[in-house]
Amino acid sequence: MDDIRARAIGPAERSGVLQPRNLERFCAQWIPPAHDIRDVVDTYWAVSWRLEPGEWIEQRIIDHPSITLSVERGDVTAPLLVSSARSTAWTRTISGSGDVFAIRLRPAGLPVVSDLNAASIPHEREITASLDARSHRLLQQIAIAATPSRRAEAADALVRGLLAERPLGASPRLANAALDAIVARPHVQRTSDVAAALGVSVRTLQRALRSHVGRGPGEIARRVRLQEVVRRLSTADESLADVAGELGYVDQAHLTHDFRAVAGITPGAYLRTLARADAALAGRGHHDEAAPTARMPRA
Repeated sequence: MDDIRARAIGPAERSGVLQPRNLERFCAQWIPPAHDIRDVVDTYWAVSWRLEPGEWIEQRIIDHPSITLSVERGDVTAPLLVSSARSTAWTRTISGSGDVFAIRLRPAGLPVVSDLNAASIPHEREITASLDARSHRLLQQIAIAATPSRRAEAADALVRGLLAERPLGASPRLANAALDAIVARPHVQRTSDVAAALGVSVRTLQRALRSHVGRGPGEIARRVRLQEVVRRLSTADESLADVAGELGYVDQAHLTHDFRAVAGITPGAYLRTLARADAALAGRGHHDEAAPTARMPRA
């Protein structure tokens, strides 16, 4: 990729990838948006893959609590997609070859680039002109560009024009500030404390986030916290008890309950899965690019 803004997505980041070793099999990169549209776009991300015939990888991610628009090619679900925050881990079986360019929106971004209602967006749905002409036109124009860097440049310009048509109001800005406050401190915190820090009522906070993300503050905070749990368990030598304590859980059992509800397995089983994957990779040799990646068990 020729855009100097782009950088590889690393396994030690709060990306929610349940099998961070999978990142080694993809060209996976973040591309930050232009500064003047960062109230609308959180980040662009791009991935591409080319697997051997008959090989597949089950990618499982505790994804960011946001709405994402994507342009996809190759062995993919659909050419243009919208996906929303969900209650369980995002799962897709990757095979063959393909690529994705995605726009992860800020809470304020959806009403700028789309006529969709956040609360009515399913976990994943193809975008057609009949579903939402505004975002469909945006993605079609982005898809014309050949590379992720060119797509990011096109998206910057197109979103800038859409923002000029629909400037941000008070509620979208509050939703942005609320998500920022939750992401900055993934520890367990009461919704009332977040609301007080922002100078609004709990009801106003809840209404803003549900309107623009489709989820309430408690659900969003849980998602962000579990992304941090995944980051720590998969990349650091920390015990479950230590992680639970540092993130403000009442005890390890509460962390286990939350993790299992979203990831489909307990943290202990997850750690054993990571250990088996690492052992298998070490046995094959780290540079054996043709070797298949360990697959997460289905929830």
